[in-house]
Amino acid sequence: MSEKKAYAPIAVKLEKDKRYGWCTCSHSSNQPFCDGSHKAHNATPSMGFAVEEEKTAFLCTCKQTKNPPYCDGSHKN
Repeated sequence: MSEKKAYAPIAVKLEKDKRYGWCTCSHSSNQPFCDGSHKAHNATPSMGFAVEEEKTAFLCTCKQTKNPPYCDGSHKN
């Protein structure tokens, strides 16, 4: 698998007003969401977020986005 493919964004259906924890450290086995793995690796904690309306969004997996948790194409650089 190529490096770029490994960091491709993941399309996720997000529910209105539901709280999500976006993984910021890349250790989660439940990408793009946090599974608590950052604790064992002494890494950065998750970033909580919610959306105001139901939508499908492309969430970042490379962790280089300037618009977290959403993909901005940074994995292509």
